[in-house]
Formats: sequence, C-alpha cells, structure tokens
Amino acid sequence: MHGSPRGLLPGALCLGLLALTGCQRDHDAGRPAPQVEAAAQAPVGPVPGPGSASSAPDRPGVYAGNAVATVEGRRLFVRFNCSGCHGGRGGGGMGPSLRDQDWIYGSSDAQIFDSIAQGRAHGMPAWGTRLPADQIWKLVAYIDAMRTPNEPDAPRE
Repeated sequence: MHGSPRGLLPGALCLGLLALTGCQRDHDAGRPAPQVEAAAQAPVGPVPGPGSASSAPDRPGVYAGNAVATVEGRRLFVRFNCSGCHGGRGGGGMGPSLRDQDWIYGSSDAQIFDSIAQGRAHGMPAWGTRLPADQIWKLVAYIDAMRTPNEPDAPRE
C-alpha cells in the first residue's frame, strides 16, 4: 500500500518538530536577547548638573585650610595630569579654568568633589572609582586654595 500509516510517520514527525521550533521562535521574538536585556538595564553614569544631592562623604576637617593637604593636592593635580585639560595652574585649556568665579556645576567643596568623583558631560572623566575619597578631598583643597595667598606653587603674574 502506497499511503500506509508507517510511511507517513517520519513525515509527520518532521512536520511536528518544525511546528514546535517555529512556535518557540515566535514566542521569543518579542523578547530581546539576554545580553541585550542586561545591557539595557546597566546605568550609563551620573546625570551632571547643579541641584542634585552630593555623593560626597563628609569632608574631613583636617583639610580645611590645611597647608600640607593643599600641597599634596597640588602634587596629585600634577601627577594625575589634570593640567592636561585644565592647564598647568588650573587656568584652563581644553577643559575649563578652575580659577574662574563662575562654575557650571557649582563651586562648593561638595560640588567640586562630585565633579571629580562622578565626572561631567563633555570631557570630565569620573575619578571616583580610581581614587580614594581622601585624595579627591586633597584635590579639592588645592582647587580651593587657587586665587588665594595660600596657593602652593602659584603662577607668577
């Protein structure tokens, strides 16, 4: 017999497998691949701008007006090549001047800490994952000392 049930069995199995495979593909079509889904949920970084709460830990009181911390901050400024963007004495270059009175993201110690730690849009890298808070506060002490008689290695006028 030409159309016997035994002859149809392999064909029916193949059709059944194709149908199941197609159903699974249709079911997954609406969902992104797992790696895309995980990447979509990863944070892209801080949102720069004034008015947000500071992530800065309390500033150790020892750095307020501390000449040793200010000198160490100057040393870190040079060592980390901050001058590559902000100029040798913070007067500006590719990055903004740190000697200006007006600052886009604020000039309070906590805001300066956040700018260094979290980075800012248009070029300021985030250093918070690479530097301990202690070193960031020393950089803040140095930046605070700019334009004052306490500035270490001040520019000559």
